[in-house]
Amino acid sequence: MSDLNDPRVFFAAERTLLAWNRTSLTLMAFGFVVERFGLFLHMLAPQVPQTLERGVSFWVGMGFILLGSAMAILAVIQYRRVLRTLKPIEIPDGYWANMAAFTTLILAGLGIALSAYLFTGLK
Repeated sequence: MSDLNDPRVFFAAERTLLAWNRTSLTLMAFGFVVERFGLFLHMLAPQVPQTLERGVSFWVGMGFILLGSAMAILAVIQYRRVLRTLKPIEIPDGYWANMAAFTTLILAGLGIALSAYLFTGLK
């Protein structure tokens, strides 16, 4: 339990959560680019048309997307654990302490939905 009685501790925890949010989003975006790069190379290849197979870029890209989603979920868990250690005086009155957590969870859900779409969309 914190004994500082200072709202800056809460805001530092929230900034840390938002930093993990940005990191998760970056990993997911990078994963999407890697996944689509394999499709781009397949389109440029001068060969007989064939069915598109899931290659290394697909699996690496999916790994990055799922890693970003997992990081977002774990960041929210860590943030909630920190909030439980704070006293009510350390959270400003009327401040919605869970808005950043909800945003991060929405990001994680969108990452999981994107990976499901990419996984089922390629036959």
